[in-house]
Amino acid sequence: MGIEADTILLAGMLLAIGAGAISFLSPCVLPIFPAYLSYITGISVKELQGSQSSRMRGQLLGHSAFFLLGVSLVFISLGAGASFLGQWIQDMLLGDSGLLLQRIAGVFIIFMGLFIGGWINITGFMKEKRFHYSKKPAGYLGTFFVGLGFAAGWTPCIGPIFGSILLLSASHPGQGVFYTVMYVIGFALPFITLTFFLGSTRWLTRYSQTIMKVGAIIMIIMGLVLFFGLMPHISGFILDLVQDTWLAKLG
Repeated sequence: MGIEADTILLAGMLLAIGAGAISFLSPCVLPIFPAYLSYITGISVKELQGSQSSRMRGQLLGHSAFFLLGVSLVFISLGAGASFLGQWIQDMLLGDSGLLLQRIAGVFIIFMGLFIGGWINITGFMKEKRFHYSKKPAGYLGTFFVGLGFAAGWTPCIGPIFGSILLLSASHPGQGVFYTVMYVIGFALPFITLTFFLGSTRWLTRYSQTIMKVGAIIMIIMGLVLFFGLMPHISGFILDLVQDTWLAKLG
């Protein structure tokens, strides 16, 4: 049973990391990434795309770390709140199983997958709510506050994807913060990577719509799995498959 629970946790972890990466690579975030990086560092986009000195790399890494720290603080706080709320709902209203909450999460994730893939249109979600700053941030502290504003504002693409992770956190209260941390890691990895390979953003931007559609299909599949309560069966199947493989090798 412990191994089965670990398999479920691993599936949720991979989904959360993937959701974070898709959020960053979405058409709402990736195209403006060079401008954002230029804004928080005070270095022009042309300089960023050219040859980077060790001093510039250190500056980029420092500002990226403080920006992501601000983003992480908001996202993880929301994840903790969703986990607490999910635990309260299960204890007070739904009993121990929380199957209804998982089904609600499944429906929401399917719905958001259809929206992110462009198969349904919800105008309310397409409104830009990110904070804007008229002046460049003062040092690393300013960059931290820009990260807070970015996360609190939620761009149209990040909102639905992260909302799905929040609902996943609420339906699995004991692992809610863990899923949010994995989402943040998924967002941070391409952010840090492309900070040093800024020219790659042009290539990725051309395929951002395809990336979103693939992510949307994965979200829809995950939503169906949650709605029908199939995760324990899938993890059991994987566990049996692994055990059979090992037994065959030993035999």
